[in-house]
Amino acid sequence: MANARWRWLMLVVGMLAMTAGSTAQYGIAYLIPAFRDQGLTLEQAGVLVACPTVGVMLTLIAWGAAADRWGERIVLSTGLGLAGLVLLAARWVPGTLGLGVCLALSGAFGASVLASGRLILAWFARHERALAMGLRQSAGPLGLALAAATLPALATGGTGSPLLFLAALFLAAAAASFLLVRDPAPQPPSAAPPTPGTRSASPYRTSGLWRIHAASALLVIPQFTITTFALVFLTDARGWAAQDAGHLLAGAQLCGALSRLGAGYWSDRTGSRLRPMRLIAVTTGAGMLALAAAAVAGSGLAVPLLLFLAVVAVSSNGLSFTAVAEYAGSAWAGRALGIQTTGQNTLAAAVPPVLAVTIAAVDFAPSFAVVAAFPLVAAAIVPVAAERRAIAAQTGEPG
Repeated sequence: MANARWRWLMLVVGMLAMTAGSTAQYGIAYLIPAFRDQGLTLEQAGVLVACPTVGVMLTLIAWGAAADRWGERIVLSTGLGLAGLVLLAARWVPGTLGLGVCLALSGAFGASVLASGRLILAWFARHERALAMGLRQSAGPLGLALAAATLPALATGGTGSPLLFLAALFLAAAAASFLLVRDPAPQPPSAAPPTPGTRSASPYRTSGLWRIHAASALLVIPQFTITTFALVFLTDARGWAAQDAGHLLAGAQLCGALSRLGAGYWSDRTGSRLRPMRLIAVTTGAGMLALAAAAVAGSGLAVPLLLFLAVVAVSSNGLSFTAVAEYAGSAWAGRALGIQTTGQNTLAAAVPPVLAVTIAAVDFAPSFAVVAAFPLVAAAIVPVAAERRAIAAQTGEPG
């Protein structure tokens, strides 16, 4: 019973850390109107939005290796604490370049939370692991909801107050991680879950893990298209006030958090991580095409479609992280999750500046139509058959 209580406490602390990281890394998009009020172009604001993600991308594998070696308590408390201190300093750093450097450094330090899913693998059994990972990953859209609900209002007097708020979140999460996280004792080989990754064999010898990484990275493109430009679409193309649009999108992000829980429950009940992931990818691609058609027609359906995608596009993250952790095994999980999130953040960093240029050149509808191709490609490369064979090998049933 004590172990059961500890595992749920680990999950709660992980969710707090993930919420802080998501609010700071991805919530910067909700400061785009404030950046433009300060005289920046949409393209320049898009570069600032990408800066935390660039920092994340450069350090994730190192954080994953550190988690494999020293455990998550040290990794989380150190990384989150340094990220908070950098954002405190950013309030006094002059110029757009200085702000961009601070945002990149906060992403580099805050990346520790994105390489720290090993606690779920260690503390939860397979039949409940996808739901637990879904709960942890639901903190991503919860962070975006928090950003949407607070940052536009805090930014009415400039960007100083939003940066202070984000720094406080990081420091609170760092303190909770240091005080409460307990890394479990290493499992003996006989107790480890049956996965392709072991201490003696790299899980990267076959294509399965690489295909999960690739599909997950492609699914980031529609997710960050909506995350970054939903507010801009509502204000520029639909005439909404920034605060009203932020409140609406906050509600959508809360629903997105619930969608990750639903996807995790679905996965645990079916025993598959990748079949639900494929269906979500197909749905996301079809939704992006529908949004493009509604935008070019000036239809009122564009807003509900945008909200639908804000929910659906984020729902597969927990599934992909669970699949990666299980496939890699406990000895490789930190590095594999680091590689996974590096690939995701490589594309996430490119989305704001590239889509900003594209939208400025050809408008929203053609840009949304191009983005629709990426989740459809992801659906084609998800290794569902390989997962089915792996499960059959573990259970002794026909593949």
